Amino acid sequence: MADNVHTFTSANWQTEVLSASEPVLVDFWAPWCGPCRMLAPVIEELAREYEGRVKVGKVNVDENQDLAMQFGVMSIPTLILFKGGQPVERLVGFMPKNELKKRLDPVL
Repeated sequence: MADNVHTFTSANWQTEVLSASEPVLVDFWAPWCGPCRMLAPVIEELAREYEGRVKVGKVNVDENQDLAMQFGVMSIPTLILFKGGQPVERLVGFMPKNELKKRLDPVL
């Protein structure tokens, strides 16, 4: 995983996501999920492009089922953008980078 892509867990969720001063893009994924693996390089590119404006990270749903349940993640990959600790945008399934940016930019 790229240096600028954070790993979010139940243990660091409050500090890293809910209390973050900047918007946070969270990728809910699992290692066995093909579309999640296809999305991984796109997430790394977004992390580079939005560095300094958006914190980008991943939640392994196998290891953090409580977070997946809390946010109603039924299919993966699911991306949720948090602002001020609240979810403001949800994207489900694989999307090309330009489509993701089209959906994220207006909310940022």
